[in-house]
Formats: sequence, structure tokens, C-alpha cells
Amino acid sequence: MSDQAQSLRNMLHGRRQPAGTRIVTVTSGKGGVGKSNFTLNFALSLQALGHRTLIFDADIGFSNIDVLMGMTPKYNLYHLLKRQKTIWDIICKGQHDLQFISGGSGFGELFRLSEADLDEFNGQINELNGYVDYIIFDTGAGLSKETLKFILAAQETIVVTTPEPTSITDAYAVIKMVRAIDADVRFRLVVNRVAGWSEGKRTADKISLVAKQFLDLDIPFLGCIEDDPNVPKAVKKQIPFSIAYPHSPATRSVKRIAASFAQQGGAGSAPAEQAGIKGFLARMLNLIR
Repeated sequence: MSDQAQSLRNMLHGRRQPAGTRIVTVTSGKGGVGKSNFTLNFALSLQALGHRTLIFDADIGFSNIDVLMGMTPKYNLYHLLKRQKTIWDIICKGQHDLQFISGGSGFGELFRLSEADLDEFNGQINELNGYVDYIIFDTGAGLSKETLKFILAAQETIVVTTPEPTSITDAYAVIKMVRAIDADVRFRLVVNRVAGWSEGKRTADKISLVAKQFLDLDIPFLGCIEDDPNVPKAVKKQIPFSIAYPHSPATRSVKRIAASFAQQGGAGSAPAEQAGIKGFLARMLNLIR
């Protein structure tokens, strides 16, 4: 076992266990809305508030959390599924000690595993129970069959959109399709690249009003992120914008969202056996099998 893997395991056994690891997916109706950038800086902001956070890059074939941090992971989920490495070996540390797991081609393999391999995967992921407060799955844009499984398993999803009409339409389409399959999935909205709060609120209201009218679904507005020229600058530097530009409008916005999210608590009042990593894995394995 590597020194980093042993260090991570020691941290698990030496720290106070949190009440429960909260599983969250972040998705969008279309690409190019800043979903992964939001996920990264949202996770950093949660961690800055004292919540231990881990990102699972689940964007199959287009993983870019590592790219946004200027890193090249040595191992990813593929190595775990092939039983070449343990869960502790594939956890990487980025800026400000933010931990993440690169999916690589592993998530494609996940949906083709044998029963024995699925059980092994289950056991490995269960090792994270209590190790972090949040596991955030950054899914692919749109509603692929893989993304759908993560949304249904997590039962708590942040939908990222922008004020553009096509982005609004695609975000609603994802919500509608998931709602048709499972009415218990909880959504929250984040509107990116807004001119100001009022534009973000108007955009969220458009989606929320239609969802309420046609789906009988309440979708809370989690917040919005101002359009900020510092964000593309940070992307070019491969440094998260909340680190590169800590006092920028976008950073202030994402910090407010993280604080609001942390204060709002978990997704409903699900029984313990249905919540956290245990509940997530049970639902995920049921969807795969």
C-alpha cells in the first residue's frame, strides 16, 4: 500500500465519524454551462467551511476535474474495478488538499461487472463511509444511461444551468425525464454566468414554475454565480477560480451557495438504511443488476 493510502486510512480511523456521508450528483442538461468548474469550486468551498469533501469524476470519457486542477492522476476507478488498486490508492489530492477520484474509463467498466466484482466494488466504496462528509459525483451533461443511474442512486441532484434559452430547456428536460422514472429524486437549481441575482432568480423561476405546473415538483433555487472574467483566466492557469481569485464575484457567489447548501441539510427524511453511502450503493447496484 502506498504511503498516501496508509495516511488516508489512518485519518479515517483517527477522526470523529460524521453523522453520515452525504451523496450528491451535479448534472446539467447540456455541455458548456460550467458544471465541472462549479463542482470543483463548490467542493472547495464546502471544505473551507470545515466539511470534508471528495469529488468523484463520473463524466464518462470526458473527465476534467483533474484538468481543471492541472493534475494527471496515476490511478483511477479502472484500477479499482480491475482489483489492481484499493479505494485508498486511487484517491488523489488537489489544491487545498481537496480529494478526488478520477473515473477514467472505469465507469464504463462498472456497468459490465460480474456479481463478484460488483460485491468487491461495493466493499471498497463502503470504506469511505464516515471518511468524508460529502461525496460529489460530477456527472456527464445530458441524460445518458450512466448519468441517469447516478442521479437515481444519489437521490439528491444539483442541476446547473445558465440563462440561455437552450440551457433552460435542456435542464428542464433532464428533470422531467428523471421525474418520470423516480418521483423521489430531489433537485436543486444553480444558475451560472448571470449578470446579477435578479437574472439568476428569473431563470430559476422559469424552470421552477413549469416544474410545479406540469410535474407537481418543487425545485429550490440554491443560488447563482456571476459571470466573471476571472473564471476563464483560472481555467487557463489550471487553478480553481476560488483559489486563484479568492475575492472575485464568482468566488463570492459559489461560497454563498456552499454555505446555503450545508445549512439546508440532507435530502429529506430517508431511513438510515436508505441514506448515505449504504443507501447509494444499494440503489446503484440494484440499477446495474
